[in-house]
Amino acid sequence: MSRNDNLYIVGFAAAVCVVCSVFVSGSAVALKDRQVKNAILDRQKNVISVSGLVDDMDSVSNAQIETLFNEKITPKLIDLKTGEVVEAGTTVSCPSGEIALDPKVYDQQKAKGDPCLGEDAEDNPAKILRVPKYGLVYEVVESGTTQAIILPVEGKGLWSTMYGFIALENDAETVKGLTFYQHGETPGLGGEIDNTKWKALWPGKKVYDGDEVALNVVKGTARDTNYEVDGLSGATLTSRGVTYLVEYWLGEQGFGQYLDTYRKGA
Repeated sequence: MSRNDNLYIVGFAAAVCVVCSVFVSGSAVALKDRQVKNAILDRQKNVISVSGLVDDMDSVSNAQIETLFNEKITPKLIDLKTGEVVEAGTTVSCPSGEIALDPKVYDQQKAKGDPCLGEDAEDNPAKILRVPKYGLVYEVVESGTTQAIILPVEGKGLWSTMYGFIALENDAETVKGLTFYQHGETPGLGGEIDNTKWKALWPGKKVYDGDEVALNVVKGTARDTNYEVDGLSGATLTSRGVTYLVEYWLGEQGFGQYLDTYRKGA
């Protein structure tokens, strides 16, 4: 058969597609365990970075991060409606079958997209469309005492959804740290949410004034040293987005019920 024949060309292209598909599929299957492990390690790194347990993350190896996480960090699942801790192994009845909840492997981002584990969010300024029914929190525990609480947060900025963690002191109302691990904000403007100098403004800030979330990012320089954080120059919408995501996740639609219960218990 001539190489210029249409049948030859179609057959050759089909053979190349089949070989490439097999190669890509095989690679995906072979690397799946490694990808899952890397995703878990990345989450552990972000939790450790905002926990205050390590001063210089660059000086800590992956093995040390994993060990530190297992020794110092206790993940817990929270029913966002009630604020109650959900015991590991609790099963949820779904149309597809029973799902056992385990905070060690629970993926909050995947859960919010699951018809059984997630639901549509009420209209909110953070522009969050879907929320999980069960939220994942991390408690920093040393000598049997909770030293800090780390909460996942997310919300819309100017161009993207910003994903991060906020850490609270063990009084559950004073900020210990804030970090973002994924976003698409403009470098040099909204992207300054990654700037260590700006993140250093957060520790010590108070979250609540009475029962309301009062912590916010202001335009320009903060005047209230308790509840205000300096705004990002030239990034008003990103700054506003950070305020809204803090209000949402630390308020009653997010982890507010859990934090209120925690403070009363503490």
